[in-house]
Amino acid sequence: MTTVPPAPARTAAPGTTAATGPRAVDWRGVVAATGPADRAAAEAGVRLAYRAAGLPEPGRVLWAASPRAAVALLLGGEVTGRSVREQVRTRPWESERARVHAESGPGGYAALWAATGARLWEPARALADRIRAGIVEELGDTPDVRLRLLDAVLGQHDAAWLAALAGRGGALDGLAAVARHAGWWWPYEDIAVICERPAELHRDEAGRLDRGDGPALAFPDGFALHAWRGMPVPAEFLAGLGDLTPEGIRAEENAELRRVMLEFYGYDRYLAESGAEPLHRDGTGVLWRIPLDGDEDVVMVEVVNSTAEPDGTFRTYWLRVPPATRTAREGVAWTFGLAADAYAPLHET
Repeated sequence: MTTVPPAPARTAAPGTTAATGPRAVDWRGVVAATGPADRAAAEAGVRLAYRAAGLPEPGRVLWAASPRAAVALLLGGEVTGRSVREQVRTRPWESERARVHAESGPGGYAALWAATGARLWEPARALADRIRAGIVEELGDTPDVRLRLLDAVLGQHDAAWLAALAGRGGALDGLAAVARHAGWWWPYEDIAVICERPAELHRDEAGRLDRGDGPALAFPDGFALHAWRGMPVPAEFLAGLGDLTPEGIRAEENAELRRVMLEFYGYDRYLAESGAEPLHRDGTGVLWRIPLDGDEDVVMVEVVNSTAEPDGTFRTYWLRVPPATRTAREGVAWTFGLAADAYAPLHET
C-alpha cells in the first residue's frame, strides 16, 4: 500500500494572495487540502459570493466540523430561509462557462478544460460521491437528507471547474475563496453553514481512498470513511487485517472483501503459505492460479528480473493476468498487450 500523507493546510501556492488572484492557486492541492479552515477568509468568500449574486449577505454564518454535522444541523430545525445555491453557485458558473466558451471557441474551451479541470474532475468527484454516501449511510437515506445534500456547494471539491474558470473576471472569486480556505458549504437566505476540511486524507497512486490501518478520510468530529484501494470497507474489517491467515481468507464469504484480504496479505505470500500448485512453467516464468469461491480465480505469473540488483540478487515479481491465461508466456505477453506468439523480446531487463 502506498499512503499519501495528508496535504498541508495551506492550499494556495506560495506567495498567492487575493491580489494575485485564484488562477495562481494550486487547485490539485485544494482538492487534497486537509487541516483547519481559515475561517475569516472563508466567511469573507461566502459574503463576496452573495454580493456577486446580488443577494444580501447572510445574517449568520455557522460552522460545522464535517459535512455530516452540517446536514445534521440543518435537519435539526435551524431557521435557514430558502436555499440560494442556484443564485450563488449555479448561475455564476453557467454564465462564466458560457462567456469563456464564447471567447475561446469550442476548440479553445476544450483545450482549456483538458489543461486544467479535466485532470481534477475524477478525483474530486470520487471524493464528493464517497462523502455523500457516508452521510446517507449514517443519517439515513431519506428525502430530507437527500435534499440537504443537493443544497451543498462542494467548496474544495468544486476545484475542477474552478481551476478552469475562476480568476477570469471576478464573478467566481467568492466561490474560489471558500474552496481555498474551507470545505463544503450551504448557502441559504438567512444563514450560511460552512464545514471544516478533512483532518486526514490517504489515497493510493491512482488517487483512490486507501488505508489499511485506519480511516482513509476523517473529519475533526470523527466522521470518517474507510477504504482499501477505493473500495469502501467497514472499520472493523480493517482492524482484523493484521491477523489474516490463508484459512481466514478462504473462509470470507464476501468476494470483494476476500480480494481486499488477498491484496493486503500479498498474493505471493498466500501462494507460498496455502500450498498452491503451479499451472505452467516456461522460460518466461511460472503461472499460478488461486481458486476463489463465488469469484473469478486469481491468476498470476511469477517472473524473475533478469537484471541483478546491486547486491547480486535477482528480484521476483508477480504479474496479475486474466483468469483464462493458459501459459506463463501468454501471461507475460498480455502485460505488453501482445499475443503469446508475438512476444519475443530482444533484450530483457
